[in-house]
Amino acid sequence: MTCDTAPSVTKGVETTSRLGMTTAFYPGSFDPMTNGHLDVLVQALNVASKVIVGIGIHPGKKPLFSFEERAELIRRSLAEAVPQKAGDISVVAFDNLVVDAARAQGATLLVRGLRDGTDLDYEMQMAGMNRQMAPDIQTLFLPAGTASRPITATLVRQIASMGGDVSAFVPSAVLEALTGKLKDAASAKS
Repeated sequence: MTCDTAPSVTKGVETTSRLGMTTAFYPGSFDPMTNGHLDVLVQALNVASKVIVGIGIHPGKKPLFSFEERAELIRRSLAEAVPQKAGDISVVAFDNLVVDAARAQGATLLVRGLRDGTDLDYEMQMAGMNRQMAPDIQTLFLPAGTASRPITATLVRQIASMGGDVSAFVPSAVLEALTGKLKDAASAKS
């Protein structure tokens, strides 16, 4: 792929394609980061020169991991999986519309991972709404790998909290942190 620009016209709006120099925004809760998240992040780094991982902060929700812990786990997980790409991401918090957060970070791509048709139906609705609000930001759907498709952060938390083995579903840094977090919670209850 070259960094040459290729003009195209869509519905009368002139656009320029520069995937080689593109910044992508990958939003989510990442509580915790799963192998599915990591798979999509690595794919995004194959398309964009820089990926900003946006951790959504919702005042009404109490996450298992703090923003700082999640940010560090994302950085460590990518550094373990693809060390040469570790410098191509940054992690930020956001509490507003995804398109506004992406725009504030200078992103022109919005990365969304897809596990199955249910995800596609939901994500297509979101992509349509996002395009209405921010036609300058394109949504990029990336399919999860076969091994990652059944994984959700919610299931990982539930399985781990009941003593199940989640080592096949999360990066090693996350497994270590998750094990420690659940031991601390169990000790606090005793």
